[in-house]
This record gives sequence, C-alpha cells and structure tokens, in this order.
Amino acid sequence: MAKSWIFILAVVPLCLGLNVNEIAEAQDYPNKPIRIVVPAAPGGPSDLPARLASQILSPKLGQPVVVENRPGAGGAIGSREVAKAIPDGYILLSAGGAQLAVLPAMSSSAGYDPTKDFAPIAKFVDGFQILVVGASSPWKSVKELVAFAQANPGRLNYAHVGTGHLTHLAGELFMARTGVSFVGVPYRSGGESVTAVLSETVNMTFENVAILLPLIREAKLRALAVTSRTRTALAPDLPTMIEAGVPDYEVTTFFGLVAPAGTPSAIVGKLNAALNEALRTPEMQDAILKTGAIPAPGSPEEFAASIASNLEKWRALGKLANIKIN
Repeated sequence: MAKSWIFILAVVPLCLGLNVNEIAEAQDYPNKPIRIVVPAAPGGPSDLPARLASQILSPKLGQPVVVENRPGAGGAIGSREVAKAIPDGYILLSAGGAQLAVLPAMSSSAGYDPTKDFAPIAKFVDGFQILVVGASSPWKSVKELVAFAQANPGRLNYAHVGTGHLTHLAGELFMARTGVSFVGVPYRSGGESVTAVLSETVNMTFENVAILLPLIREAKLRALAVTSRTRTALAPDLPTMIEAGVPDYEVTTFFGLVAPAGTPSAIVGKLNAALNEALRTPEMQDAILKTGAIPAPGSPEEFAASIASNLEKWRALGKLANIKIN
C-alpha cells in the first residue's frame, strides 16, 4: 500500500503537467530579495504600479521586494536587462503597453520580443483615454465630429505627446478606423496638450482619464467617448468608441509584471496568486481607482494574450500609417 501511495504522489504531478523540480523550487521560493525593474524614471506611470506591487508582494512572500528604475531608450534598456536575466523569479519587470507592445512593434532597435523573451505574470491595471473637444466646440458626439472631418479633410487637428506615444496612436487609430484625416500637433506633456484644447489652439486630444475628469466635470472640456472596449465605472455615462460608431476601436494603457522567459511556471503561479489576491481587496481597488486606472486581475495566460493582441494591433497600425520609433 505504501508503495502505491508513493507511486501516486510521483505520477499525479506529471499527469497534471507539473514538473516536480519546479514544484520544489516554488515551495522554497523566495529565499532572498526580489528586484522589480521599472524601465522608466521614478514617478512616472510605470513606477506607481511597481511600487504598489512591491508593497503587495513583500509581506505575502516574506522577502524584501526592491524597485529599481532603469530608464532610457523609451524603456528598452530596462526591458532588455530583464529579458536577458536568469529566469529564477528574482528579477521582474514592471512594464506597460509602451514597452510590451508599442516599442517592439514600431522600433527595429527595441532588442527584445515581448512574446518570446518574457513570461507574463499578471496584469496589474488597465487605463484608458477619453476623446475630448473644447467646451464651446460644435461637436457633441463622435458621429458629428466624424461627419465634419469627412466634409473637411485635413482641417481638424489633435494634440498628442509625440510620435509613438499612446495619445498619438489613439488619434492615428481613430483615423484608420473612420477614414478621416486629422493633423497631429505634438506637445511636451499631457498637461500642455490639454491646455491647447482648453485654449482652442487645437480641436481635440485623447488623454488620460486622471487628467481629464476634473475638467470634464467642471464643463471646461466636452467628453465624446472613452477608448476602452467596455464602459468604465470612472465615467459610466460616456459611450465607448465602438458604441459611438468607431468599429474595433480600443486603446488601453495596461501595466503588469513579467519575468524572463523560462521562469518556472510554479513560481509564476505563486506571484500571480499573490498579486490577484490583493487586487481583489476593496482597499487596493480603491487605491487604484483613485489613480484613474482599473484593477485588472487575471491569469498569466490572459495577460499573455493581451500582450500579443496589442503587439499585433500596433504593428499593423505602424505599417498602415508608416509610424516608426527610433
């Protein structure tokens, strides 16, 4: 009987597709500090999710979780470092759509492939943009804006924060999906872009909800639609672009954790479970909502699918609109 149980205990993990060595490694993990690399400067949009993740993981895993900022080359330097690191679960990357989709889709010098060089752990948050126009503009819906643009090609313009930035790509995707033509006007920051719309220097912009919501509530800007695929609790009265008549339109700002490819699946699962457990608590959800983002718990497989989908979307748009990031 004893031998039968030993056989069963040895065989069951194999039948479930689990590696016995990986299970043992995960049980011992972690036994030293974990590093989370942020491929951007402190205080940026990639930095906050990493610091929230470190606050979650450290007490749950019983080891220090240290955030290290590695800015440069649009996020490529820090991303490459993690892609080439030993896949043992002790170095992770906190990255968003810019590093995991846009840059590798539109730059020939990114130096990594997000679908091959990383093991997705968990998406942390989803963000989105809002299309806004001036409060005194004549357009009260996306349909009216598109109709005017169709009748007046090239007359309208929109503010964005530089080639390859999500505010730029949101406008390019809008034009691709509707067949209209806008003139992009680059600014140095989202604040400057919004100020340009407030002063009616430009007609519109696609910008982050955290920047726009106060101005929308004060009727200083008019919101036409959100760029998420479904309506959001942060602005439940606003239609999505799809609802507003723009087919297959979705632009989201996601952030999550990935590890080097080859990291044991049992370790990935352990990290995923710790993050998801925290993301489902009311306290963490409230903290994230206050930043203008949406908690996005899910499986590593769902995160991998999201990365692949965004990579393909921006790669296709880059070819269509001839967008290249140096």
